[in-house]
Amino acid sequence: MVTLNDYLYNGDTVLKILQMYSRDLKESSIKTGNTVDMFHSNFLLRMEELLVHNDFLTSQSQRIRELYKYMTRQYPQLAFTFKGRIKSLIRAEEKFNAYIVETVYNYYKEHGSFPEANEVKSKIEHFRDLIAYRIVISMPRCHVSDPKERQEIELKYLYEIANMLPDFLEQRGFSPEMSSINSSSTSERLSESVRPYFKDYISNPSPYGYESLHITLYDNESRSYVEVQLRTKDMDDYAEIGPANHLGYEKRQQKERAKRNKIPQGECIFFDEAFERGMLLQQLELSKIDVNMFGAINNSLINDGCGLYRGRLILPFEHLSRFQNDVID
Repeated sequence: MVTLNDYLYNGDTVLKILQMYSRDLKESSIKTGNTVDMFHSNFLLRMEELLVHNDFLTSQSQRIRELYKYMTRQYPQLAFTFKGRIKSLIRAEEKFNAYIVETVYNYYKEHGSFPEANEVKSKIEHFRDLIAYRIVISMPRCHVSDPKERQEIELKYLYEIANMLPDFLEQRGFSPEMSSINSSSTSERLSESVRPYFKDYISNPSPYGYESLHITLYDNESRSYVEVQLRTKDMDDYAEIGPANHLGYEKRQQKERAKRNKIPQGECIFFDEAFERGMLLQQLELSKIDVNMFGAINNSLINDGCGLYRGRLILPFEHLSRFQNDVID
């Protein structure tokens, strides 16, 4: 079995790692008959294309910038940032294998047997956040000092932006995708016309307390999927530096190990290999990795200049709201 870990210690670039890992997965698929490995190989090639042929990202981010310019006019007192990224190689690999583990586990729990390769592939095809944009808003304290009032105002604006976003971006070449989450569990603050498109983790926080609004769109110009996340600054802090980031990690590990205990070893190659790859990534000591343009003192102090661990920024400029910077053109 080949794993991403096999390629992280030779000083290679992320692109070289993607190429070698994809090539070896393809060869392994032919030898073992694990056709999910072939799909895995092609998934890595998609990542490589994003990193190499990225001219479309400038066009894409400029069209999304139209939303930023609209917000500076519509909400002059609101502070906000727009950030864009291509998912990091390590995070993408973790998520890809987690999808396989989850699919096989759920199928086995329901049917007492294992899914065919096509069933697993269809689940992985829902991986649509390789490109993502995050909008984080905040009402400055100089405008509203009462914390409870500020929180309510920020929520009001967040859902207001969510309600106009699908139509606004559809006029600029993006098509909103139906959410996989039942729209009946979303907030009534979302209008009925947009509810089917959003995953509302504010009304339904994750078990780790994560809150955000997510919507997936298809960019018809670049023929790629993008995810847009909407959060308040408090939500973003909680996700990036709070318990949703740190405490949830240990709980996820425990949950994954429980799935391993339920699936007979050696009965499903899809599950066995995906689980092992996921566990190896969770055990990485980042300070020992030797990847070009990546450095780490430990698993917290990281200088990721290549998008190996934290993702690669793709916006050609830093967005600042009008409240912070009056120059927007």
